[in-house]
Amino acid sequence: MAKLYFRFAAMNAGKSTSLQQVAYNYEERGQSVNLFTAAIDDRHGVGRIVSRLGVARESEVFSQTMNFTELYKTRPLPSCILIDEAQFLTEAQVVQLHQIACVGRTPVICYGLRSDFLGQPFPGSRALLTLADDLEEMKTICRCGRKATMNVRLDADGNRVTEGEQVEIGGNNRYEAVCPKRFYTGAC
Repeated sequence: MAKLYFRFAAMNAGKSTSLQQVAYNYEERGQSVNLFTAAIDDRHGVGRIVSRLGVARESEVFSQTMNFTELYKTRPLPSCILIDEAQFLTEAQVVQLHQIACVGRTPVICYGLRSDFLGQPFPGSRALLTLADDLEEMKTICRCGRKATMNVRLDADGNRVTEGEQVEIGGNNRYEAVCPKRFYTGAC
């Protein structure tokens, strides 16, 4: 039986690198994959999955209005569907992907953040944590060496931001993965 997978972590855990490795493994064995990333994430150009190690791939994009069920009525299902930046999925899209996995028998592997810079869940992540058949936490570390499970947003001077819109696209210069102690106290 195919499943909906959610592989989640704080920033810099290697989610995009892992996704690209999975895609390579499928393709090396002659199987097809469809890769998607969020249209809102244009840090490296729209429709590009780029890891911090420098590995990059073109992909399709999803926006808030995309309907995966309708999309796969017009094209054959691949051997696997891979989603980067899955926290930006809508709850309805997560349901669609779960149905594709369970009814269409195509594995769907989603990679994303569990929570935002305030420790609040993204709608897509909340739905994935509820519906995914398989959950996997990917690990990364805080600057103190402890396991990082949270993300903080930084201003231009490197100070923590504690209010603002949930989504503000940025990379290492805007966000940092931290342990819970640093998240709550500012120090390890």
